Amino acid sequence: MSAPRGKAASPFRQPRAVWAVAFACVISFMGIGLVDPILPALAESLDATPSQVSLLFSSYLIVTAVAMLFVGWVSSRIGAKRTLVTGLAVIVVFAALAGATDSINGIVGFRAGWGLGNALFIATSLAVIVASASGGFSGAIILYETALGLGIAVGPLLGGELGGISWRGPFFGVAALMAVALIATLALVPDLPRPERVTSPLAPLKALRHRGLLTMGVMALLYNWGFFTMLGYAPYPMELDAHELGLVFTAWGLLVAAFSVFFAPRLQARYGTAPVLYANLTGLGIVMAVIAAGVTDPTTVIVAVIVSGAFIGINNTLTTQAVMLVSPVERPVASSAYGFLRFIGGGLAPYVAGKLADATDLSVPFYLGAATFLLAVPVLASGHGLLRRAEAETGEGEAVAPTLTPVGTPAPTGAPPVIVAVGAHHESAAVVDAAARLARDTRSPLEVVHVRQTAVVEEQAVDTETEAAAEAAVTAHLDRLGRLGVAATGQILTGVGDHAAAGRALARHAAEAGARTVAVGRSPRGPLAQFAEGSFTSALTHAATCTVVLVDPDEEPRPLTARSLTQLRAETR
Repeated sequence: MSAPRGKAASPFRQPRAVWAVAFACVISFMGIGLVDPILPALAESLDATPSQVSLLFSSYLIVTAVAMLFVGWVSSRIGAKRTLVTGLAVIVVFAALAGATDSINGIVGFRAGWGLGNALFIATSLAVIVASASGGFSGAIILYETALGLGIAVGPLLGGELGGISWRGPFFGVAALMAVALIATLALVPDLPRPERVTSPLAPLKALRHRGLLTMGVMALLYNWGFFTMLGYAPYPMELDAHELGLVFTAWGLLVAAFSVFFAPRLQARYGTAPVLYANLTGLGIVMAVIAAGVTDPTTVIVAVIVSGAFIGINNTLTTQAVMLVSPVERPVASSAYGFLRFIGGGLAPYVAGKLADATDLSVPFYLGAATFLLAVPVLASGHGLLRRAEAETGEGEAVAPTLTPVGTPAPTGAPPVIVAVGAHHESAAVVDAAARLARDTRSPLEVVHVRQTAVVEEQAVDTETEAAAEAAVTAHLDRLGRLGVAATGQILTGVGDHAAAGRALARHAAEAGARTVAVGRSPRGPLAQFAEGSFTSALTHAATCTVVLVDPDEEPRPLTARSLTQLRAETR
């Protein structure tokens, strides 16, 4: 009764098309940190003030913000690949022009063009990777998160090394690397089908009429105001050369990446989205105040900036997930609306900070940044009820917390069922068959729950599987089991970003159904991700009132408990 079972797929064993886009993602994510190490050198070489140099951030981010409103419409009309290629080409041209110019105004103008290309690229890159990846979306998300971490961490290091040669180095370096990514994308990425429905260019602005989305967007605007004040002005009081600045911001970037990918989901699962954001924004306000008070001491500024990376990593992950939880509109539209407000805050902050620094002293912009971090707390609190209801699955508008959709004939009432949870990966049939043997041995009906997630990474959210594809996957399981004489029914569990919330939702469903056992298989993300605190499996195990087992076609079912999860985590080290 077993389906064919192969060796577990590595998330890094992907088609060449995926690697081409992932490489471009690394370079794109370098974009902000790359210029930080050369800010003082730019001011000195081009005889510009810090406030003039800060416009590199303002022009880049404001154009990115405005473009975010239209990229969904562009992508829905010309397709994801053409949008991606256009964005890459624009970045190559304007990065090279920025390196070739001899004036600060020229760089500011060309950075604006770079921002347009960046908006076109980031709006479609995650969707292209997910659509092109092999072995399901889990491997695609791991690869995207890896590209994100590498770009954030390596960008300042590369900027410092190239900036040590010349301030032009980082600009020409990005142009050359993106040209390689452009050629690879043209050659390797296939044409992808256009969306069935064209997105309205006004949809993101209309979406901001929803109170929850507007509240989270304003909170993100205030957060990014403080964030980009720090990025734009912290290099000056450090009094370091380009190479040393690169090392400082690399340490900062490593903390951003680590806390975004590994720690934010665990904190969210343990304490909830809103409480973590309250504490995190307060912590950022304190760190920013320390920078302001110690602005004349380079060591204080260096240490505080590096420490801020942990808070920024957590915030970048959880704010996007909060937006997806409270938004009643399609995920890409919510991402565009949120990105617009987020980048507007980041774009205006360096300009205002420069004017304040010129009129007063360098500590004032940092104090203002601290105030915006703290002001974001009551703004978030004004939408606390919306976020809490969304996490409790009673949010207003479209259901955005995990939901269950029946597929096939309803399950008969009476006998306690065995429930098996599977995702869209090549091992799913083997996992379902192993659970079917467990159901047969206990004379229980079988319920197949297909877990369908919306991936949320940074400001992007993408549906990793269509409703039709998820339904087809469940139907295929039911048809195969029917031919083998196994009575089964199906469900689709749809979640948004938060794997732990999906696990808790399945535990509630199992309790309501009076399930005998819930079975899960090995995750293609690997044991470290599967058994970590905040994961789907961990949350399910802790919340379930029935037995939870790990099924493997080659082994006996293994009961999962808090103790066995600890043992499984230890085995992965």
